[in-house]
Amino acid sequence: MFYSGYVALIGKPNAGKSSLINALVGEKVSIISQKPQTTRENILGIVNKKDCQIIFVDTPGVHHSKNNLDKIMMKNVRSALAGVDLVVYLIDGTTLPDDEEREYIDHIECEKIIARTKSDLSGQKDFESNISISSKTGENLEELLNLIKEKLNQYQKPYYIFSPDEYTDKSVKYLIAEEVRENCLNNLNKEIPHGIAVEVIRFLEEEEIVYIDCDIVCEQESHKGIIIGKGGTGLKKIGMNTRKFAENLLGKKVMLKIFVKVEKDWRNKPQKLKNLGY
Repeated sequence: MFYSGYVALIGKPNAGKSSLINALVGEKVSIISQKPQTTRENILGIVNKKDCQIIFVDTPGVHHSKNNLDKIMMKNVRSALAGVDLVVYLIDGTTLPDDEEREYIDHIECEKIIARTKSDLSGQKDFESNISISSKTGENLEELLNLIKEKLNQYQKPYYIFSPDEYTDKSVKYLIAEEVRENCLNNLNKEIPHGIAVEVIRFLEEEEIVYIDCDIVCEQESHKGIIIGKGGTGLKKIGMNTRKFAENLLGKKVMLKIFVKVEKDWRNKPQKLKNLGY
């Protein structure tokens, strides 16, 4: 029997959606940060095994909208729910779901699995769930896949929605831009990262080398200085980490240039959001 279908990963910010999708796929398709609302749009991560192709949709965390970018993120969550065969709702195992979250879960109309994440951490809370998992240690990830397969479409022969050698629907340019943003999230002051976006403005691939130019867009002139860092140390660290990721991804040398630009209130400008791919 072959199992195939779409599965949405839903949950509050920092519930562990991106970590889980990367662990299941075995490749880095979604960026990870301790800061909330890291994921901004729906990202497909494709698990290919002998008996299944499962397309996971990593969605932005469920939260209240504060600006146009937030509204787009929540629209992405709703669109993911409308087109999937199953929802896996993730809850951080070290926190208890509040009444609002319980109500949200109850109102999910399609088939769902409740998964308690971060089982490797101390301070686990007691609440009703179908399974307890850890993306870090791999605990119960195969069991989770088995639970998912039970609820997907079944076929007598292999049925591939995507080519079996694909692991995401996102382009190389997208993955590199997100890697830059992840490094910003993990290396900058708390108030800055959600005020930035990254755009690849040049991607030129030659036989032995790839030339990549990126813009980091921030909202305030003071943020620009913090991103660059004293003597350019901050931007240098972001660039070094991203170049290493890009070379591993592309299998060849990468010449990477990163620029920082100020665009005030870009999160509320529809045209700018469109240009940045949101």
